[in-house]
Amino acid sequence: MNKLLIAMLSTAMTAPSIGLAETMSSEAHKHDKSKTAQEVIEHKDDASHKEHPSNATDEHERHGDTEHESSDSSHNESHDEAGHSESNTEEDGHGHQEEASATTALNATQMIIADIQVAPLTAERVDYEFYAPGEVLSNGYTSYIVSPRVASVVLRRHVALGAHVEQGQPLVTLFSEDVAQAQANYRTAWPEWERVRKLGRKTVGEQRYIQAKTSWEAARATLQAYGLAESDLESLASQDIKALGEYTLRAETDGSVLSDDFEQGQRVEAGSSLIKLANEKQLWVEAHLPADQSISLPLGTLADIVAGDIRIQGKVSQEAHTINPVTRTRTVRLLVDNLEHRLHPGQFAEVFFRFRTEEPVLAVPESALMRNPDGDWAVFVEESPGQFRSQEVELKRALGSLREINGIVPGTRIVIDGAFFVASQIAKGGFDPHNH
Repeated sequence: MNKLLIAMLSTAMTAPSIGLAETMSSEAHKHDKSKTAQEVIEHKDDASHKEHPSNATDEHERHGDTEHESSDSSHNESHDEAGHSESNTEEDGHGHQEEASATTALNATQMIIADIQVAPLTAERVDYEFYAPGEVLSNGYTSYIVSPRVASVVLRRHVALGAHVEQGQPLVTLFSEDVAQAQANYRTAWPEWERVRKLGRKTVGEQRYIQAKTSWEAARATLQAYGLAESDLESLASQDIKALGEYTLRAETDGSVLSDDFEQGQRVEAGSSLIKLANEKQLWVEAHLPADQSISLPLGTLADIVAGDIRIQGKVSQEAHTINPVTRTRTVRLLVDNLEHRLHPGQFAEVFFRFRTEEPVLAVPESALMRNPDGDWAVFVEESPGQFRSQEVELKRALGSLREINGIVPGTRIVIDGAFFVASQIAKGGFDPHNH
C-alpha cells in the first residue's frame, strides 16, 4: 500500500517538469522556423544589394566602430568629468570649510546694523588707569588716642563728638587714688627741693641735695606719666588744687573728636580709649590691590580718589610688603589733602591709579578680542572692505580698558567694535548641516 502511494506522488511531482520541457521545446521549434524565414528575407535583401556588398559591409563596420568609439569616448568623458567634479567638490568643499572657519564677508547693510567699527592699529604710548577699592582713614601719624594711664573714674567731659579742638584744650576730668598719692608725694617733694636748691650743694651737702632732687623728679615723672600737663604741676606746686586725685586730660594735638565712647561716672581701666582725635587736614586712603598683580607703584605715584560725588587727588606714600591674611590683598597707602574737610574717616572710596607706558605699544579694547575655535585669542583683520579674517594674537599686560597684544603688524585695520557679530558670521559660515 505504501509503495503504491509513493509511486502516485512521484508521478504527480514529475508531471509538470515534463510539460514545461515540452513547452520549451515547442517554443524553440517555433523560434527556429521564424529564424529560417528571417534568413530567407535577409538573403533576398543581400541578393538585391549584391552589387555593393563590400561597400555596405565596410559602411556598416565603420558605422558600428564609430558608434562604439563615440560611446566609449562619451563614457570616458563622463567618467572623467564625474571624477574631476567629485574631486573638485571635495577639494572646494574642504577649502571652503577652511575659508569659512577663518573668514567672512559682510555687506554694507550688515555692517551698519551691527555697528561694525574698523580702525588701523598703531603703536603709541597709552595713558591708562588701574582701579582698586579703598577706604578713607585718619592719618595715623597725626591722630591721637586720649586714654587714662591709671584706673580712674570719669567726672566730667569737656568736648563732644565732632568738635574741633586745639592743642592743650581740656577734654575730660577724672579721679584716681593712685593719682592722689602721686600728687601728695609731689607736694612734699617740691618744697624740699626748692629749699635745698636755694641753699646750694655746698651748704646742705651732696647727699641731701641729690636726695631732694631725686624725690622731686620721681614725683614729677609719675604725674606726667599719669597724663598731667605742666600747668597742672604748677597749680599743684602753688597749692591751687583743692582736691587731690582729680586730674584733667588735655589735647596733645589739634584735631577733631572722631569718637568719645564713655559716660560720666564710668570707671575706666588704664589704656581704655576715651576720645580719638584726628587732624583731618590730611588723611590716609588705603587701597587694596590683588596679591597677584605685579603693578609697580613707586612713592609719589598719583591717583584719583572718588568717594560719593567727591573726586580728589592723592599720592602714594607707603606700600605694605605683606599680604593681608583675611582679604588676601596688599595694601597701598595714599596721602590726601583734606583742607576743606570734604572727606571723613570711614568712607569707602574708589582709587584709580594713573599710568603711562614708557614705550609705544599695540593696544586694543577688550571688545576687539574673541576666542577662536582653538581657544586662542584673536582679532578680526579687514583684508578688503567687508572681508574679514581671524588673526591669532598674544595677550600681554592690561592697560585699563585696553589690552596690549603681539602678533600683528602695525597699521593693520582690525575690528574695534562688533567683533562678536563677525565671529558669529564666521561660525555660521563654517557650519555644515549635512555633516559633510
